[in-house]
Amino acid sequence: MTEDLLAAVAMVLTATLVALASLALMAAWQMRRPCPTSSIFSAQGPAAAFLFDGDRLLDATPAARSILPEGEDGGALSRLIGTLGPLFPGLSQALDTLPRAGLIVIASSGDVQPPLVLKGEYLRGLTRLTMIQAAGDGQPGPGDGAVLAALQHEVLAQRVILARSPVVMWKEDARGQVVWANHAYLIRATELLPDGQDLSWPLPRLFQTTEPSGGRTPRISLQARSGLEWFDLFRVPAGEEVLHYALAADAAVEAETALREFMQTLTKTFADLPIGLAIFDRSRILQLFNPALADLTALSPEFLISRPTLSAVLDAMRAKAMIPEPRDYRSWRRQVMRVEEEASAGHFEETWNLPGGQTYRVIGRPHPNGALAFMFEDISSEMLRTRRYRADLELGQSVIDAVEDAVAVFSQGGQLLMSNLAYTRLWNHDPAVMLSDAGIGTLSAWWRNHSAPTLLWDDAIAFVAALGDRAPWEGEVRLLDGRLVTCRLRSLPGGATLITFRARAGEAVVPVRDDIRSLLSA
Repeated sequence: MTEDLLAAVAMVLTATLVALASLALMAAWQMRRPCPTSSIFSAQGPAAAFLFDGDRLLDATPAARSILPEGEDGGALSRLIGTLGPLFPGLSQALDTLPRAGLIVIASSGDVQPPLVLKGEYLRGLTRLTMIQAAGDGQPGPGDGAVLAALQHEVLAQRVILARSPVVMWKEDARGQVVWANHAYLIRATELLPDGQDLSWPLPRLFQTTEPSGGRTPRISLQARSGLEWFDLFRVPAGEEVLHYALAADAAVEAETALREFMQTLTKTFADLPIGLAIFDRSRILQLFNPALADLTALSPEFLISRPTLSAVLDAMRAKAMIPEPRDYRSWRRQVMRVEEEASAGHFEETWNLPGGQTYRVIGRPHPNGALAFMFEDISSEMLRTRRYRADLELGQSVIDAVEDAVAVFSQGGQLLMSNLAYTRLWNHDPAVMLSDAGIGTLSAWWRNHSAPTLLWDDAIAFVAALGDRAPWEGEVRLLDGRLVTCRLRSLPGGATLITFRARAGEAVVPVRDDIRSLLSA
C-alpha cells in the first residue's frame, strides 16, 4: 500500500515538473518574438515616408503626417501633391509615370534650402514616397532636416498669402489686445494715426467687436482717409485667443441703400396711384400693397400688413361683397384657382360687376421669381359714361329713324357713320350690317345700280371727299321702279357730310320696263 502511494506521488510530481518546464519554454519563446509595431516603417528609417494605394493613404511616419494637410485619407495623395508641388517641379507628371518607370527621384527647386530629394517607388500596386535632405556632397542626409525644410517652406507660403490678402485679419488675446495683424489691417491702422506718430505695440484696435446677436453678422463702418468703409465682421475662437476677419461690405451697403431708395420711390409712387396694387411672392403671400388697395377692396390696413395669402385676400373680399358672387362656394374656389393660374400665365384680365354697383377692372400679371401682381381699378365712372354714350347713340338713332326722309351721314374720310330706317326702305339694304365696308364709293355704286344713269353720284363722291367750306346743293335721280328722288347734300361740322333722299310725294310711280331698265343699266 505504501509503495502504491509513493508511486502515485512520484507521478504527480513528474507531471508538475513537465508543466512548469513547458511554461518556461513558452515564456522564453514569447520573449524572443519581435514586438509588433504600429507602422510598417521602421523607427530607424526615413523621417518622412508615405505609403499610398492609389489616392488613399495607407500609412505614414509621424514626421510625414506633420507635413500632410488635414483631411480624409481617401484624397491624401492629391492634397500632398498640392503641398509638395511648389517644392518639387513636375511632381504630378512624374507620379503619373511611376507605375511604368517603377522608380523616380526628384530634386527640389533651387530656392529651397537646404536642398531636398523626393524618391518614389511603385511596389506591387502601392506607391511609396520618401522625402530626405540632400547632403552637401550629394548624398542623402538626415530626414528630420527634410521635414523641417518642408514645414518652413509651407510657413513662408502661408505668410505670403496672409500678408497679401485683401481681407482685414487680426488676432486678439484673452484681454482683447491685438497680438497679430496682417498687412491690410496695418495699412488702415497707419492711416488712422495722427501725423508724426508711428505704430506701437500693442497694435491699436480698429473695430470695437461685439458678440453677434440673433445669428446675424455684425456690420461696422470705419472712417478712413478715402472715405467711409463698411465691413462684415467674423470672429473665430481659437483657444484663449480669437481670430477676426473683416470682409469689405461697401458694395453690399451701396446695393442695399440703392434698393432702399428705390423701394421708397416705388412706395411714394404707389401711394399716389388711384389703382390698387397687390404683389404676392412665389408662395402667394402679400408682400407689397398701396393705400388705394385698402380703399378699393374695403380691407383694413391691419389685415393687409399681416401679409395674408392670395386665397385669404380673396376670401376677405368675398366676405365684404367686393367680388362677383358666384352661384356656390365650389365654383368660387374654382374661380380663385383660375385667377391664380391665368395670372401666372400672364393673360388674366376681367371686369367685375360688384353687388354694390361698382365696376372694377382686375388685371393679373406674372413677375420674376414666380411672383404675381394684381391691379384693381375702379372703372364705374368710365362704365357710366360708356352707358350714357350708348344711350345717347340709341336716342339719336331713334330720332333719325323717326325722320321721314332717308338720311346717310358720312365722315370726312367718306365712311358711313349713320343711316336711318327710311334709308333702308328706300334703297332696300341696311349699310349698318357691313359698316366697315360702307364707304361713299361702295354706297354710290349701290345707288348707281338701283337708279337711272346720272352724273349725280360722281358729284356726290367729290362733295364728300372735298375739304374746306362746301356749298349745299341738290339734284334728282330716277329709281329703277320709276320713283323720282331728290338728293340734298350739305356739310356738317368736322368735315362730315349729310345726304338726304326724299321721294316726290303724290307722284305716280311708273315702274321702268325691263327692256328700258336693261338699257339704262348697260
